[in-house]
Amino acid sequence: MNARPAMTQNDYSPLTPPELGAWSPALSVSVVIPAHGGPQLELTLAALAAQTYPDHLMEVLVVDDGSEPPIRLPEIRPVNTRIVPVKTGWGISNAVNTGAKAADGEIIQRLDADMVACREHIEALARWHHVTDYLVTIGMKRFVEVPALTAEQVFRAGHLGDVFDLASGVSSSTEATIAKTDGLRKSRNPYHVCTGPTFALPREVFHAVGGLDPNVVRGEDTEFAYRLAMHGVVFIPDMEAQAVHLGLPAQHRDRERAVRAVEPYLAHRIPLRRDLRKDQGRRWLVPYVEIVLDVTDTSEAVVRQAAAAALDGKLQDVVVTLVGPWARLHDGRRAVLSDPCFEMRLMRDLFAHDDRIRLIDEAAPTPAPAPFRYRGPVDVPLHKATLERMIETVQKDLTGVLVVDLPDGRTARLERTSAMGRALLLTTPGDDLDKIIETTHGVRHEPPDRYWPPAAPPKPAAQKPLDGPAAKPAAPIVTIPTSAAEERSLLGRLKSALRPS
Repeated sequence: MNARPAMTQNDYSPLTPPELGAWSPALSVSVVIPAHGGPQLELTLAALAAQTYPDHLMEVLVVDDGSEPPIRLPEIRPVNTRIVPVKTGWGISNAVNTGAKAADGEIIQRLDADMVACREHIEALARWHHVTDYLVTIGMKRFVEVPALTAEQVFRAGHLGDVFDLASGVSSSTEATIAKTDGLRKSRNPYHVCTGPTFALPREVFHAVGGLDPNVVRGEDTEFAYRLAMHGVVFIPDMEAQAVHLGLPAQHRDRERAVRAVEPYLAHRIPLRRDLRKDQGRRWLVPYVEIVLDVTDTSEAVVRQAAAAALDGKLQDVVVTLVGPWARLHDGRRAVLSDPCFEMRLMRDLFAHDDRIRLIDEAAPTPAPAPFRYRGPVDVPLHKATLERMIETVQKDLTGVLVVDLPDGRTARLERTSAMGRALLLTTPGDDLDKIIETTHGVRHEPPDRYWPPAAPPKPAAQKPLDGPAAKPAAPIVTIPTSAAEERSLLGRLKSALRPS
């Protein structure tokens, strides 16, 4: 197995999974089923008991999310099935996390308690994970009315069509998206289709992104899939992994309320959903862009100007991260004016209470879950249009990194988080991340003119009519040396700060 082949965007064409029934699995799978009551659970477990995946490599964890009475396992069930009770919290996300923590398998398979999977379902999704280890595999589903059916009939059925009327079932809306994007190979945002309750991923990846968010009670799978995308995974739908969902989806029962219920969660946590962030002046939980500026050995005046420019651009959905040796600032007795860390303290006290500015000692490897990160010299303030135009450039072809070559030889760059995440998954010590991103997403170099457009020339003064009163002679222009200007500015601010209120 080539553990981590470099794939471009979401094009998994280089991978060839083994054929169903013609290979020997080696990875263990934990099927995690959150259940509250679970009236259809016996049918779900009967289908899992008939899976083609080896019994000794599969366990099923039924997570009892506060059922009254508590769930009891039916007679027909997989060999290695156990109940995991939820002891704190509630909801699907919390239950799935509880099951994943108790799981022993190398692969986590998420499945709902009202789904019946075909015999090859677990095998079809698991086979891809034997090829490489940074995938999320997605199963298919159709919504059907619940027929009069026994667990025994489900267990003995060779195909789903033997016991369900698939022709009258409702297809998942994600299947049309999968078909239009060549099986997600050409999808711009493949995480969108990871909305159903049947997908599989490595247990290490599940925990690396923090599991599902227990604070999200609607749209939890979409939010989780978004964070997986920022981690750099590749999403693969497998048409052989068929399943039926017993009953119609919530959108069919009350579409208007179902859409409204999920919107706040996605608006705050998925910045790529720009359509949900149209309210002017709003602040969101996860920003669209993190602006990282290294302020080590920089004056407060320079940093103040850079921060102001960053927060005053056309793109307001940002957070500014100032990187510097903040940890060395102690709060003990010191000579305030002769403090060797005077500039750093001034910056800390100036920005400490602004929730759009963060002070950290070292930038994280990626800005996840924010989808973009800007890095540039602190003494080159952003133009109002810089970020907006940089994002416009990279979104045309989903470029991984845009590098702007500044006139003095330095660079400013916009990094796509999913590309950085992919590079970190593929890298080994000493590797150049940009070289990996060049392969997976592309690195683009551009001159600065579009992103820092030159200032418009001043408009000429209006001419006085020839027969009008004589114009006063213009006052002489006085150029103040830079040092004097800085001193005046400093004294002015100091007087203002000391003036009694």
